[in-house]
Amino acid sequence: SQNMGSVGAVFVLLSLALLSVLGVPPIGTQPEQVHISYPGFPGSMEITWTTFNETDESTVEYGLWGGRVFELTAKGNTTLFVDGGSEGRHMYIHRVTLTNLRPASAYVYHCGSEAGWSDVFAFTALNESCGWSPRFAIYGDMGNENPQSLARLQKETQVGMYDAILHVGDFAYDLHEDNGRIGDEFMRQIQSIAAYVPYMTCPGNHESAYNFSNYKNRFSMPGRTEGLWYSWNVGSAHIISISTEIYFFLDYGLDLIFKQYEWLKKDLEEANRPENRAERPWIITMGHRPMYCSNNDKDDCTQFQSYVRLGRNDTKPPAPGLEDLLYLHGVDLELWAHEHTYERLWPVYGYKVFNGSMDQPYVNPRAPVHIITGSAGCREKHDPFVPNPRDWSAFRSTDYGYTRMQVYNTTHLYLEQVSDDQYGKVIDSIWVVKEKHGFSAWFSST
Repeated sequence: SQNMGSVGAVFVLLSLALLSVLGVPPIGTQPEQVHISYPGFPGSMEITWTTFNETDESTVEYGLWGGRVFELTAKGNTTLFVDGGSEGRHMYIHRVTLTNLRPASAYVYHCGSEAGWSDVFAFTALNESCGWSPRFAIYGDMGNENPQSLARLQKETQVGMYDAILHVGDFAYDLHEDNGRIGDEFMRQIQSIAAYVPYMTCPGNHESAYNFSNYKNRFSMPGRTEGLWYSWNVGSAHIISISTEIYFFLDYGLDLIFKQYEWLKKDLEEANRPENRAERPWIITMGHRPMYCSNNDKDDCTQFQSYVRLGRNDTKPPAPGLEDLLYLHGVDLELWAHEHTYERLWPVYGYKVFNGSMDQPYVNPRAPVHIITGSAGCREKHDPFVPNPRDWSAFRSTDYGYTRMQVYNTTHLYLEQVSDDQYGKVIDSIWVVKEKHGFSAWFSST
């Protein structure tokens, strides 16, 4: 029993030690949740991070890889973000935009203030040439719990496999939960990816709390629309990010549907000016909820009268959908998520298949190509499929995983699906080949 007593004493001491460690609040001026994004203009990168106390300044010290460490300094601004939960938690979001970066050059940086600095990170400034071949990882619907693809993405990002990440809505499950602590934890989880490559986002339905305030505050996207919709250029691609959520959360403003539609129309017209389309022929969209899917969960994409596809007739005035607009402007590729599965469609418009040819459906396709990639991993697990898909469905998988894309050149674009369940095996891949881009491409003979 003497032995038991000493074990007990050790246990008590350990408990006390643990309590003393747990009892110390973290240093509120210490930067965390560091991530970067492309602000949308040449030679730039935006660094965003969080502290829980105010600091005198928001500073990034940086320098060329292999050069003098931190020889350059940039200052930015801080926004106080008050979470909408019962505790009204305060956090300070710091944003610093680096400019005049040397294209395609590697930089080392850390961020913070005299009251605390982050770890040291590195990124490569965006290559400004239309002739390079950027590589992307694409996924939606990744949570804190069961983020199955995260480890593989962390490693692949750190070995330099990607030039940008496209996260197609639904983060953390959910950013606002536990008074925003779940959001904090998610942003810490993705720091190992997002501090190294631009992490580009669009809003999903899981971001809707308090009018998407956690999404709008935590991410820094191009344009002046709080990241709800924007576009940017990379390599020979023009990438457009949209909010599908404005069709479903009308309380936050019916006018948003019309505002986004007008903006999107202008953006597509500009991208289609002959000199622009010649330079960046690939037009790629990303939005959270798809127009088409063959899941059996009664979501919008399972309905012929999909709001995203055809708009809403129950609003005054009726709200326009997106399918015709994207088709008329010759959008090549549409990336979606929301369904916790992977589905590749044949080229489709108006519920009809428009393959390039019988044996080469994606060579000079006569309608946009849709990819649904929402299986990165979250607590809601998978969504099942209907047993017999419609004829526009080409390939389906319920494996956890994510998509890789390389915009190879002006005529060739490569997509593949990685299964995390099968240890990183590529389970699907296609080349989309287009000798001609734009609306007229839908009618050119092959």
